[in-house]
Amino acid sequence: MRVVLQKVLWAKVEVGGEILGEIGPGLCLLVGVSREDTLEDVRFMANKIPNLRVFPDDEGKLNLSLMDVKGSILAVSQFTLFGDCSKGRRPSFLGAAPPNMANQLFEEFLDELRKSKIDVQTGRFQTHMKVSLCNDGPVTLILDSKEVLNK
Repeated sequence: MRVVLQKVLWAKVEVGGEILGEIGPGLCLLVGVSREDTLEDVRFMANKIPNLRVFPDDEGKLNLSLMDVKGSILAVSQFTLFGDCSKGRRPSFLGAAPPNMANQLFEEFLDELRKSKIDVQTGRFQTHMKVSLCNDGPVTLILDSKEVLNK
């Protein structure tokens, strides 16, 4: 599972002019699911992300987590995170999970996040979405469950 995490002042996702998800301060997550991902990857990410210390404390140091600041999450499915651009000019998406598997694991990820009483907003799976946000910091991190779980 691969996630691009951005600390935001606000974020929203729209489909056809309709706002499906919108948050104030928190994290915007672009979430990709690979063919090799399992519930172990989902649980790892759902535990790691809310506890990452990416929010400033009173001294301006990144010592607080999303849980500490009671922020929200906007999670958007993003199969293109597994795009392979190593050959030719058109990305290959063979590493991305098939839609049914990806949707199931993405929904499990959302459910796991919500178990922590986090306000989680999202878009619509397998739909052309418009994501708007105001990156705060900027703080942008790339997390890959396989980089940690396979060590």
